Amino acid sequence: MYTSALELFSIGIGPSSSHTVGPMRAGLHFARRALDASDGVTRVEATLYGSLAATGLGHGTPDALVAGLARLEPETCDPAAVRGAWSGHPDGALLLLGGVQPVAFSRSDVIFEPFRRGLGHPNTLRLRAWTGNVEAPALDETYFSIGGGFIQRLGETGSTRRASSTGTVFHDAASLLALCRDGRSIADVARQAELEQRTPQALDAGLDAVWAAMRSCVAAGLHAEGTLPGGLNVPRRAAGMRARLDADGDPSAAGWLQAYALAVNEENAAGGRVVTAPTNGAAGILPAVLQYWWNTAPDPSLDGVRTFLLTAAAIGSIIKANASISGAEGGCQAEVGSACAMAAAGFCAVLGGTPEQVENAAEIAMEHHLGLTCDPIAGLVQIPCIERNAIAASTAVTAARLALHGDGSHIVSLDAVVETMRQTGADMSDKYKETSRGGLAVNVVEC
Repeated sequence: MYTSALELFSIGIGPSSSHTVGPMRAGLHFARRALDASDGVTRVEATLYGSLAATGLGHGTPDALVAGLARLEPETCDPAAVRGAWSGHPDGALLLLGGVQPVAFSRSDVIFEPFRRGLGHPNTLRLRAWTGNVEAPALDETYFSIGGGFIQRLGETGSTRRASSTGTVFHDAASLLALCRDGRSIADVARQAELEQRTPQALDAGLDAVWAAMRSCVAAGLHAEGTLPGGLNVPRRAAGMRARLDADGDPSAAGWLQAYALAVNEENAAGGRVVTAPTNGAAGILPAVLQYWWNTAPDPSLDGVRTFLLTAAAIGSIIKANASISGAEGGCQAEVGSACAMAAAGFCAVLGGTPEQVENAAEIAMEHHLGLTCDPIAGLVQIPCIERNAIAASTAVTAARLALHGDGSHIVSLDAVVETMRQTGADMSDKYKETSRGGLAVNVVEC
């Protein structure tokens, strides 16, 4: 059940975890398999299906996929090297598969099939490699981009690893709270699960690196100006807000919370370096709330940051396992709703909340995002996505504070809300799930 915080919060690039980071990882994985299977690969081809095809151009999917085939990794690549990897590929030029094997490739070798269904997941891509003049492909693989940058190859299980200790196994929020009855916090349970996979030093270093990347993204977004790419001509607003808030001189002003969220999601929309938390479309919520706590807490510390991230990861693991964090599966309730619940839980924890209050905070935050659709205009992670993160960051803080006013007892459980989110996502029309075929995406005229 438990998904490591270092997997749930992965450092990558924008604008989308499922449409950019996932396809890049699929391309990288396929390239390695193709080179292992044969040293004579001469041609590759990719087909994007469903949501990946419907909004792939707006999300930079083909660029990311081709960058992955060329051995670029989302954690370490120069984001500028990804842009144009497909769209700027010269006709007749060879592609270095895995960074070493020249293969024939043209832009037409990425095929878009937005209306194919029944493939196992709304975000499906098929990759094939040929050797010599043989008609049948030497390697033919299907991948699912299942949200948050996670990928799954057809025929393999997902990447979530089960903890082996009975003291860390939980299947839902109720069983997680049961583990905390021995006096442990939710972060304590998450830490124990993490330590079954890595050393304490590696865990803390990884969490600190995630926080450093989040802070860098916030800082970059707060000082960047201009217009976002993609054709909608959306202006960056975070820098202007920062200047006005700096002039007011109040670090606790609520406006900072929104400015931090805008900063991250503007960086994401520009294809910059971001932390998936738990997706890119919702990447601004956790960093905004955590940065806000860091700047307003009387004595902030890295231990507090780790508590925040581990608590959020435990809640995110429950949502990922029992519902979804993928907009293509569940709409924006699965992305922004999940991130809001995770941020509310983390914020409640660092403010001294009990496990029951933390669970209540997550429930409040998720409950008020039920039914939220994913209908980005022009397939870009800009409208309504950027503002939606700012609103959700405020909701997370409000949810945590409401929970702290109670004793943790409440009528609707987090498990009930997560199951409701899953059912709502299953019932939701596909046109409202990251395909840009409904809602704002069709009711706002593109100029």
